[in-house]
Amino acid sequence: MTKTAEDTACPEAPRRYRTATELVHGGTLRSSFNETSEALFMTQGFVYPSAEAAEARFKGEDPGFIYSRFSNPTTAMFEARMAALEGAEEARAVASGMAAVTSALLCFLKAGDHVVAPRAMFGSCVWVIETLLPRLGIEATLIDGRDLAAWRAAVRPQTRAFFFETPTNPTLEVIDIAGVVAIAKESGITVIVDNVFATPLWQSPLTLGADVVVYSATKHIDGQGRCLGGVILSSKQWIADNLHNFLRQTGPCISPFNAWVLLKALETFQLRVERQSANAARLADHLAGRPGLARVVYCGRPDHPQAALVARQMKGGSSLIAIEVEGGKAAAFAFCNALRLIRISNNLGDAKSLITHPQTTTHQSLPAEARAALGIGDGLLRLSVGLEDVEDLIEDVDAGLAAVAALAAG
Repeated sequence: MTKTAEDTACPEAPRRYRTATELVHGGTLRSSFNETSEALFMTQGFVYPSAEAAEARFKGEDPGFIYSRFSNPTTAMFEARMAALEGAEEARAVASGMAAVTSALLCFLKAGDHVVAPRAMFGSCVWVIETLLPRLGIEATLIDGRDLAAWRAAVRPQTRAFFFETPTNPTLEVIDIAGVVAIAKESGITVIVDNVFATPLWQSPLTLGADVVVYSATKHIDGQGRCLGGVILSSKQWIADNLHNFLRQTGPCISPFNAWVLLKALETFQLRVERQSANAARLADHLAGRPGLARVVYCGRPDHPQAALVARQMKGGSSLIAIEVEGGKAAAFAFCNALRLIRISNNLGDAKSLITHPQTTTHQSLPAEARAALGIGDGLLRLSVGLEDVEDLIEDVDAGLAAVAALAAG
């Protein structure tokens, strides 16, 4: 982070360490007490040694903290560590993943601008693109994000942003980041990628040319179901020109306590995500081809519809599996209700394995025709795989399959 009157950066490390080391040490600031663990600064404001110092701080002549809505030492440490993990020049933390998505768009768009996004998105993202932006005079076009020709055809002279998530929620479609970036660069369009499902461990949109990456830190980054948070990562220039003052003036700031929880969670992030991904791969292999399931989609399997793109773009399959149960909603509910270890919840990326029925939860607000077009059928389930022993998870899903079989047998 750049040192300004609003926020003091973590001092630059003498060298760039490897990922596991950065996740433990990156961005650390220590007070005069030289604490081992990162300090939690639960404060709204900061005091100045003199009136002259306060004036200098507000004028930008003296680096330091002013107010926790602008920045905070604990938040600054979390931002610096996230930037190191992502390979970004700079990061800004906000209150939630949707605060990150909305701020990344609204901080530079204006009335008369145009945005292109895929139809396959998280329900709240669809609302922002289709409902909120048009209220502000910003037009949007939704396309099939897998089709590069559709991205090119949707471009207008007023197009200023491409926004998409990959893999998509909940069907795990994959969008060609480099291909979309190449189209965007032809017209100076900003590319914003929601990288939640892949995580920064398995996919690096900035390396592939994206301008901005957003996360719901509530998911894998916390990974333990404790708090909300969001992160926006980009170049120093983009954040300075677009995001910094927007966040200062509109106030979607993260709580210092939540920033501290997320900062500490990063110490185990790689260990957790690697184990969750290994569990997910094993579970997907176990489920594939089983009676009662119409399809199993996992980004790490060779039968993924876009396996070649996954291999080119991602370094791992991550922790999400999409399964479609034969027999529609009744069978999907029977599967979920038979589970004893995997819990029904609309969260994901947690240490605990979680399952949800998108048609009636995360995507219930979409019209039935829109869900059908996205492949979100009555029997679709989204399974977020956790840290349990994979043999216990296998036994649990087998109980779900047995319930589906019993329902079908009448």
